[in-house]
Amino acid sequence: MFPTVLFSLVLAFVAVVILFKAVRMVPQGYEWTVERFGRYTHTMSPGLHFLIPIVYGVGRKVNMMEQVLDVPGQEVITKDNAAVRVDGVVFFQVLDASKAAYEVSVLEVAMIALVQTNIRTVIGSMDLDESLSQREVINAKLLNVVDHATNPWGVKVNRIEIRDIQPPRDLLDAMARQMKAEREKRAQILEAEGSRQSEILRAEGEKQAAVLEAEGRKEAAFRDAEARERSAEAEANATQMVSEAIAQGDVQAINYFIAQKYVEAFKELATSPNQKLVLMPMEASGVIGSIAGVAELAREAFAKQEDKRTPRAVPPRAGG
Repeated sequence: MFPTVLFSLVLAFVAVVILFKAVRMVPQGYEWTVERFGRYTHTMSPGLHFLIPIVYGVGRKVNMMEQVLDVPGQEVITKDNAAVRVDGVVFFQVLDASKAAYEVSVLEVAMIALVQTNIRTVIGSMDLDESLSQREVINAKLLNVVDHATNPWGVKVNRIEIRDIQPPRDLLDAMARQMKAEREKRAQILEAEGSRQSEILRAEGEKQAAVLEAEGRKEAAFRDAEARERSAEAEANATQMVSEAIAQGDVQAINYFIAQKYVEAFKELATSPNQKLVLMPMEASGVIGSIAGVAELAREAFAKQEDKRTPRAVPPRAGG
């Protein structure tokens, strides 16, 4: 009885194992390789599959999704003998599960070694300044080389990014001093340019002010000359009129002319800004006589005007 039960249990266990080995379900994003007696036959895509136990078995379970591979940091010597520490990341995707499983032993380790080697090659051919400022160029070169090298492995490298480039501490300090000196130089240049522009603008303003002032003086001199010319013409006309009156025997015109000049001269002397008090002996009779002459001249002028206005009587003709 007991051997029969034990045999039944063994058969049930074998049946479960065979069923488990026969029915396989591949998850989404993966592909499994199938081997017959250890030799690759085909690849199972995501879904439910049935295999003949013992004869067929699952070889490698390959991740077909895009993966991120961290590249450890390493010391790299640049073209100008500067030691920098570089690390990065690689984005890749397996396109052929059979090649990724059987063409390379450990895919991740092989890719890390390949990327590190090419990082040393690319950065070693560049100066420090180029390596710090041209990361896009470095990424493009690395992507081209690594993608071509991993093609036989059934792997597609989508992107390679240099994550960090760290120069030595003393080199960073020297770069900081250089940057500070460069910025101070630019500030001094800008300040000098500003001062130069300010001087130019001030000189232009002074030049324009001088030109305008000269034009103003020219215009004022022209106006003064014109005024003096008008005054001289008026003076000449007045003198001519007085001369004509004297020539006609009108002696009072001389008194008017002398009185006018006398009063104008006294006015100029009294309004002089250099004198606060003026003491001047003056002959009153001379001024009164001149004024009397002016009054007489006015009476004569009024009398002449009356004679012109009054019509003369016409004497009657004889025999009228």
